[in-house]
Amino acid sequence: MTAAVDAPSGPSPDGAAPTGRSGPPIPPAPSSAARSRRFGRGRFGRPGFSIQSKLLVMLLLVSVGASIVTGIVGYLSGSDSLRQASFERLTEVRESRAREITNYYDQTRDSLVVYTRGTTVVDAMNGFHDAFHELEEQPVDPARASTVTSFYEDTFAPELAERTGDEADPAAFIPTNPAETYLQSVYTPGDLDYDTAITVDDAGDGSAWSSVHAQYHDYFREIIDRFGYEDALLIDDEGDVVYSAYKGPDLGTNVLTGPYKGGVLEDGFTAALRSNAIDYVGITDFERYQPSLNVPTQWIFSPVGENGRIDGVMALQVPIEAINDIMTGSGQWEQDGLGETGETYLAGPDQLMRSTSRLLIEDPKAYERAAVAAGTPPETAERAVAVAGTIQIQPTRTVSVERALAGETGTTIGRGYLGEENLTAYTPLDIDGLQWVLVARIDASEAFAPVTDFTRNLVISVLAIVVVVSLLSLLLAQVFARPVRALVGAVRRVAGGDYSVEVPNTRRDEFGDLGTAFNNMSRSLRLKQELIEEQRAENEKLLLTLMPASVAKRYKDGEETISEVHQDVSVIFADLVGFDDLTRGLDPERELSMLNALVRSFDEAAERLGIEQVRTLREGYLASCGLIVPRVDNVRRTLDFALEMRTIVERFNAQHQANLTLRVGVDAGVVTSGLVGRTSLAYDMWGDAVSLANQVQSVSGTAGIFVSQRVRDRMQDTVAFEAAGTVETRGGPQAVWQVVSGPKS
Repeated sequence: MTAAVDAPSGPSPDGAAPTGRSGPPIPPAPSSAARSRRFGRGRFGRPGFSIQSKLLVMLLLVSVGASIVTGIVGYLSGSDSLRQASFERLTEVRESRAREITNYYDQTRDSLVVYTRGTTVVDAMNGFHDAFHELEEQPVDPARASTVTSFYEDTFAPELAERTGDEADPAAFIPTNPAETYLQSVYTPGDLDYDTAITVDDAGDGSAWSSVHAQYHDYFREIIDRFGYEDALLIDDEGDVVYSAYKGPDLGTNVLTGPYKGGVLEDGFTAALRSNAIDYVGITDFERYQPSLNVPTQWIFSPVGENGRIDGVMALQVPIEAINDIMTGSGQWEQDGLGETGETYLAGPDQLMRSTSRLLIEDPKAYERAAVAAGTPPETAERAVAVAGTIQIQPTRTVSVERALAGETGTTIGRGYLGEENLTAYTPLDIDGLQWVLVARIDASEAFAPVTDFTRNLVISVLAIVVVVSLLSLLLAQVFARPVRALVGAVRRVAGGDYSVEVPNTRRDEFGDLGTAFNNMSRSLRLKQELIEEQRAENEKLLLTLMPASVAKRYKDGEETISEVHQDVSVIFADLVGFDDLTRGLDPERELSMLNALVRSFDEAAERLGIEQVRTLREGYLASCGLIVPRVDNVRRTLDFALEMRTIVERFNAQHQANLTLRVGVDAGVVTSGLVGRTSLAYDMWGDAVSLANQVQSVSGTAGIFVSQRVRDRMQDTVAFEAAGTVETRGGPQAVWQVVSGPKS
């Protein structure tokens, strides 16, 4: 049902006020003069503030205030987020570099163990050892000795002095061992051209050492070429360098007694020899190495031998380029998120760098100025520029390095080694034998540039918003005031209610008039709407008791022919036998009460088990499963429901001393459902499955739960059946089965 609402009639031709169905006449709308007076002065002649002015002030206060608050909140949140993002990006770079440098040393360590445990290196060690000591027994040719002496006096010592800035005494380096003198005279390049020296397989001198060299040198050269090592040494168990890939001044020297004793080469050799473990690997920190003209050198050692015997040690000189390549990301700083000033570097326990500064690589002059300005001695900065490297030259006495050397991992803001304010992320490295730390840094000015840009843009945006809001507020105040005044008169006309009802109102502007009119209208409309909603709810509730919600929606949408085909639906058709005998002689109310009790129990069980009730008759009950809500286990649910119905009937018999029985038929298959009729609607279900369900329940005329062959086939593994006969269908005879027991446990 819908409530009829009469709208007020229009004005009469004579100008009289229109009237509705009830209530006093609606007064005419105020004249323009009256409205003008009201906008200029309040009621009873008192001056008032116009709604346009109030609205303008309100919009300005709210909008400008909101813009400022939003700007402040946005600044605090945005700046914190950008700062946090900078630290997170720096931390990611730090972790990535730490993994790379650690993996590099792990791979180098593993590779060296593979080399030293191989037959080739073991045989080479023994061959070079024997050939070297054979040369020791031979007298030195004076011409060869003179050549070696000239090399140290004319080439090596001057180059070393120029490199170090200190005077170098050639006599301290001239070999005294006959084998060392011989090999250097034959293989060590007099012009220090080691790249050419490594290409020579056999000097053609006919010595046993050259024969061994021709046999194995290509193997070691391949290692050097493929993995970029600076040099590869074989040191026998007496400390003699019996082989060097590049044939430098250390070829033939003794690391224990020669001119280069007392350094990391001796320490690493001794530790490897004393380890008594073939798979031992030792790594030394960088140390300036005179045979390499005082260039910082790092070695990795592993014993050479087999069957528990150590014949010597193999040493690989770690390439500085490989370390710098990892720490600089192959020069791709910006692509790695480090911008124009960021970098990652290594530092040792002496707080000196173990990698090369980015600024030195990109702009040596700018590096020198910055380093000196930060407190680095000028000669140190000049030295770094001269040798194009900062390893063991550039100090890094910063908070980040100190904390990392103390075992801490974290981030901070502070002065960098070049004096500028940095964002840094630091961590100690987990590399056996090395106390190194890794620091990722970027200039604070660059890292926080997005914050500065964000702040500037935010201030400009807020100011622009304030200007725009002010202009819009002025325009909107004028635009809103006009419809509000018109709305007051329209609301009065629509309300048409009882004018004796008043709402408290002390306002002296248009909103006061609008409040009075709106209160009157809302009361009238609210009452009518409540009546309409109540009636609609009742209609909806009644409609849903007759049909499913989906069908009801289609019916309300105006469809006249509503039907649906359902592919996999279980149908249950139950007949209640003996109810007439039970209720014979009872009054109708008692009879209906007993029937309703049974049906209500059936409905409750159906709802609990997901069964959809379709039609209920006095002695019959038609339901389905999978019709409205598709269910893959619809057959099992339907049989459970049939058993539950039988239990309900048995309980009813016990309560009322009755003897009711139940004949139930169950089938599954394709069914059709829809609305039947036009003036008197009924929701029904039909199809072969419905017909067969009805037929199987009457096959024997006795009580029980009977199912079709389809149902039996689907449930034979869980339910016990016995043959009950056959029924005739359009498709021919169909076997009927009776449920003997419920689902098997």
